[in-house]
Amino acid sequence: MQRLTAVLVAAVLLSGVTQRASAFEAKDFPYAGVEVLATPLDFKDMVSRLEAAIDANKMGLVTKASASIGASRRGVTIPGNMVLGVYRNDFAVRMLEASVPAGIEAPLRFYVTENPDGTATLTYRKPSAVFAPYKNADLDAMAAELDPIFAKIAAEAAGR
Repeated sequence: MQRLTAVLVAAVLLSGVTQRASAFEAKDFPYAGVEVLATPLDFKDMVSRLEAAIDANKMGLVTKASASIGASRRGVTIPGNMVLGVYRNDFAVRMLEASVPAGIEAPLRFYVTENPDGTATLTYRKPSAVFAPYKNADLDAMAAELDPIFAKIAAEAAGR
C-alpha cells in the first residue's frame, strides 16, 4: 500500500512539473526582446533566404548548427531546425573593447524551425536584448546599431 501511495504521489508531482513547464512555454515565450516571424516559406527556402539576407546586409555567417541534419545522419527524422550564428569582426572588436565577458554572446543567432504544416518560423533575440544584462553604455550603443540590421535581415529572409 505504501508503494502504491508513493507511486501515485510521484505521478501527481511529475504531472504538475509537466503542466508548469508547458504553461511556462505557452505563457512566457516569446519573452521580451525575442522576435518570431511565421513565414509561408518551407524550411530549406527559409534557410537559403536567411543566408542570402545575412550576406546582403554585410554580416558574416559564422556558425551553422542543425539537430535535424545530425539526426538524419543517424537515420532519425525530426522537423527541420537550424541555428545560424551571425556577426562581423568590427562589431566583435567593439564588443570586446566594451566588455570581455560579453564575448560569450557572439555570434548572435537566428533560429529557423520547420512547422508541422511545412512552413518555417524565424526566431531571433534582438541584439539590444542580448547585451542589455551587461548594463554597459558602449554595448548598448553597438546593439542599437545591430538591432535594425538584424530586423532587416529577418524581414528580407521572411519576404516582408
